[in-house]
Amino acid sequence: MGWRELLAVLLGGAIGTGLRLSIDTLFPHDDTTFGVATLALNTVGAFLLAVLVARVWARASSWVRAGLGAGVLGSFTTFSAVAVALVSLGAAGEWMLALLYLAATLVLGLAAATLGLRLATPRTPQIDLVDE
Repeated sequence: MGWRELLAVLLGGAIGTGLRLSIDTLFPHDDTTFGVATLALNTVGAFLLAVLVARVWARASSWVRAGLGAGVLGSFTTFSAVAVALVSLGAAGEWMLALLYLAATLVLGLAAATLGLRLATPRTPQIDLVDE
């Protein structure tokens, strides 16, 4: 990794972190409630990364991929926030809520990534070889 990629990740990380903090501030929650904002951020991030991978990655330079992927979306979405939420819910005795949160995170994240890839993958035109 060169200096351009590193700079792109640093700048992208600042942007993604700022966006995440803004959304977390608009939709606050405590450690014993369902973190809707974190779930939404991670789901949207999975969708956006899938769209970028399908549409942009093949043509983008390494510094653009690093800045958008690891930088912006890497800091916008974060597994550590999910892990802390799960541990906090468990410590508060909210085990069913923690399991629901984990299941929702996995199902929605995988669904968003699948949808993003399906919607953004270029389709090749079908050629009709049959004469009418």
